[in-house]
Amino acid sequence: MAQGILVFIEQRGGILRKASLEALSEAVRLAAGQAVTAVLIGENIKGLVPSVAKYGASKVFVADKGDFAQYSTEGYAAAFADAIKQAEPQYVFAASTSMAKDLLPRLAARFDAPLVTDVMVIKSEGANLLPVKPMYSGKTYGTYAFDCELAFITIRPNVFASTETAGAGEIVELTTAVDKVRAKVTETHASEGQKVELSEAAIIVAGGRGIKGPENWPVLQSLCDELGAALAASRAVVDAGWIDHQHQVGQTGKTVSPQLYIACGISGAIQHLAGMSSSKVIVAINKDADAPIFKFANYAVVGDVLEVVPKLTEEFKKLHANN
Repeated sequence: MAQGILVFIEQRGGILRKASLEALSEAVRLAAGQAVTAVLIGENIKGLVPSVAKYGASKVFVADKGDFAQYSTEGYAAAFADAIKQAEPQYVFAASTSMAKDLLPRLAARFDAPLVTDVMVIKSEGANLLPVKPMYSGKTYGTYAFDCELAFITIRPNVFASTETAGAGEIVELTTAVDKVRAKVTETHASEGQKVELSEAAIIVAGGRGIKGPENWPVLQSLCDELGAALAASRAVVDAGWIDHQHQVGQTGKTVSPQLYIACGISGAIQHLAGMSSSKVIVAINKDADAPIFKFANYAVVGDVLEVVPKLTEEFKKLHANN
């Protein structure tokens, strides 16, 4: 009989994703004494197992070979499927990242199992888990119940806390053959990224058309640097070519849940709100006092972004200098 939870631990360049550790911590909290195992895939990654064990994994399935140096849906799915067959979990967890959005649908189809994505709350009824996720751009929430032996769940980053809970961390090596992979990554060209990963950032500063032009991004970037924040953007400015799509937050961009979201010159279209409405605190700066985003903001500042933000940055500089 299937039992316990298996968690996919994502790593990039030998660095564990914070969101994956959040998923693992939530699995440990929900497991109620049942086994919580993890799966780790990549090249030269065995050294990461102790770090995974610190968050409560009793066993870590490891696929460590050159074939997994670059991500491929088929290769990773094959290794992940082997881990599922050996662990026989009742649930499979993963952080809701771009990799998981590509990988888990394939696995769910392979195992003929349901998949619930972007979950923000997980209720428990005995041994059964009931994931809750936003629907219709966050206007309502759906609670899901499973009637099957295996179910897949992805968890929104920054919603659950990562907590260290020592686990045994027993290593089980996966000897997955990946000779049938039909599409492989042969080369990766990384765009110039920012210091803080947008989907995992605790603080986000986002800009919209109110910044008036791409030449004014440094105004927002200065605030980001002072706060240790990630820079984000609305779809309007991405479509206008002011900034790369990797910064876009919203229904057709990234979904984020930071502790603090500062919206600068963003009107608050429903598509944008769908990507950031779960932020713990929302500060909106807009010269239009009737901007829709003010209805959702915890704090509202009516004023020109290019006047307000530099003053805000200066105040944070003073605060940090005094501390």
